Amino acid sequence: MKLAVVGGGSTYTPELIDGFARLRDELPVTEVALVDPDASRLDLVGGMARRMLARAGHPAKVTATASVPEGVAGAQAVLLQLRVGGQAARDVDETLPLECGCVGQETTGAGGLAKALRTVPVVLDIAEQVRRHAPGAWIVDFTNPVGIVTRALLEAGHRAIGLCNVAIGFQRRFAAALDVAPERVSLGHVGLNHLTWERSVLLDGVDVLPRLLDEHGEEIARDVGLDAALIRRLGVVPSYYLRYFYEHDRVVAEQRARPSRAAEVAAMEARLLELYADPAVDTKPELLGERGGAFYSEAAVALIASLLGDRGDTQVVNLRNDGALPFLPREAVVEVPATITAAGAEALPVDPVEPLHAGLIAHVTAYETLALEAALHGGEERVADALLAHPLVGQASLSGDLARRLVEANRPHLPWAAGA
Repeated sequence: MKLAVVGGGSTYTPELIDGFARLRDELPVTEVALVDPDASRLDLVGGMARRMLARAGHPAKVTATASVPEGVAGAQAVLLQLRVGGQAARDVDETLPLECGCVGQETTGAGGLAKALRTVPVVLDIAEQVRRHAPGAWIVDFTNPVGIVTRALLEAGHRAIGLCNVAIGFQRRFAAALDVAPERVSLGHVGLNHLTWERSVLLDGVDVLPRLLDEHGEEIARDVGLDAALIRRLGVVPSYYLRYFYEHDRVVAEQRARPSRAAEVAAMEARLLELYADPAVDTKPELLGERGGAFYSEAAVALIASLLGDRGDTQVVNLRNDGALPFLPREAVVEVPATITAAGAEALPVDPVEPLHAGLIAHVTAYETLALEAALHGGEERVADALLAHPLVGQASLSGDLARRLVEANRPHLPWAAGA
């Protein structure tokens, strides 16, 4: 079984390799092809991946190439984990909106839109190469903003599913709090990528969310950056990303008072690459746990194993709505539990969504529709419209100013703006 990882030079990749090594019985990989245009990173990460697999006694070979056609040829699944513009572009995503009084974040708000503008055309080009050189392969998208990118892939007719680590992270935290095996815990997870709520936590089919909130409310609140009183009043657990909506002004003040997350991650990546360069290092460094993406490898392995093995189990993924949330367009991409088989993902029935959540979900879905239009067709006015529709921006003069700034800052990555 060959798997290709586009963006294989990422410092995340050893996390994925660690999952392949630990879960070899679940996913019998024979080749991991790392694809990345950065030859120096590819050399370091590829060497680290080979040492990790060798230490684990895993027979899979690791290949490395800058060529997408060469890397994906013959693959059964292709994972996308790329970052167009690198951490430098992310730093702009996180700092430019702050100049206008808006949250600076790489996957939502103005920063998330900038990332979508850069990323969607590149991902679609890669997907077309997958279609030509690995027909029938599944594309698993971990590239943010996952909801918008996955929708672009699906609307272009690709065999694609979006993946995020938020749900599996909650499952593992709740299981630890309950002192039970994670497999016994399932979530009433609903929303859009990076805009989700846990409305139930089932332990062997029995909802224990009220117990968790009663016994672990303070700890959960710290994890998601919100007040425990708010979470208990709502009776749900919002994802950390809801903090940007529920506590916008507080977050802006905090972000202005410290270096950007991109700056922190860039320094961390430099240290990780030094470790990867050391031929004596053959296990996942502890520092990688601070990089983000916890349980990414477990989620990816589980999804690929179910797609290729037709397991019919339940996992939380990003997929076409098709009526799962009836107040959204069918073509919207939602993040809900789904049955995973060789045919793809089919959403499980979702209980009616409360107006408090449904209103925000619908609002952000409208933004994502406009964001995709801007990413596909370009134009500063389309960018401004998407910003005007986003609840974290939503003002005409602000949207116009931010659109101009975003286009200018990202011009090298936007072919439609290059000559403007």
